[in-house]
Amino acid sequence: MRILLTILFALALVLPACQTPEQQKEKARKEALKKKAKANLRESSDVDFQAFVGRLRKAVTSRDTETIKSMMTEDFGYKLEPPMSGAGVFQYWEQENLWPELDGILSERFVKKGNFMVAPPQFADPSLNYDGYRIGITRIKGSWKFAYFVNG
Repeated sequence: MRILLTILFALALVLPACQTPEQQKEKARKEALKKKAKANLRESSDVDFQAFVGRLRKAVTSRDTETIKSMMTEDFGYKLEPPMSGAGVFQYWEQENLWPELDGILSERFVKKGNFMVAPPQFADPSLNYDGYRIGITRIKGSWKFAYFVNG
């Protein structure tokens, strides 16, 4: 009788620990999602990307337009409707009082979206339909460049 109870007790402990095929599939799916997320975030944790964003944050905080200009693409986009790019960006930011907004968005985490690292991360998620201000940074000829800061 004791042996039978011991065996039943052991089975009661072991069987719930076994995974069903559904649980195994779910676990594999979660691991795949984690790998994909890690791969997407890899560039945002690169040392050169972090150094670029750090310099950009510092330049924006101090409103150092010369440094920011050197970090921008030639066709930097700053307005979607009507499309505006290139010269006039700093005047536009002053006129619209966008420096605090730019500073705030730069403090967000960057994630990969296409060829760009973007902030805030909500912009990269198509299910959220994010239409607020966002920043795009891209790699051109091996160097990071500030490509756009737009709304809408």
